[in-house]
Amino acid sequence: MKRRIVFLAVVVFVAAGMFGQDVAPTPTPARKRGWLSRILHPFSPNVVPQYKDPRLRGLALDLQITPQTVKLSEVRQLSVKLTLANLSKRPVGLDFPTSQRIEIYLMNSAGEVLTKWSENHAIVEKPATILINPSERIEYNETISTRELTPNKVFIAEVFFPQYLELRIRQKFLAVP
Repeated sequence: MKRRIVFLAVVVFVAAGMFGQDVAPTPTPARKRGWLSRILHPFSPNVVPQYKDPRLRGLALDLQITPQTVKLSEVRQLSVKLTLANLSKRPVGLDFPTSQRIEIYLMNSAGEVLTKWSENHAIVEKPATILINPSERIEYNETISTRELTPNKVFIAEVFFPQYLELRIRQKFLAVP
């Protein structure tokens, strides 16, 4: 009888440790699955977004906003981290005519743009090409002002590449006083 109780206690502590580690869920781009994931979930698909532009196939976006709940009395700028990962087996090249790579919009729940990231940044004519090799990623860490946000409402942060409008991602967040 004692063995069963000890075994049950060990299982409960191990399960609590596994589920209690993540403080906030952080979405990540779809990657190659490990052997344990393949054994536990054999039929789940490895989803890679499909774009109309064949040059963009294999690219996946991930957006992280810090903090998830914005306290307007404490936070003056919102930290935005965009990750562009190449999940395909071939390199992907992106051409940019200016120094601007990404654009960030802060919108209200109705979809009206409140703040644009490019309004406070100098953009110059500087052509460049970025090559993303297979299994590599690029991270863009930027901040945007929370000046136009009002408390107790849900807002949307939308990040996209102005030259490649299909590469677009949105995330909702809450603003509190």
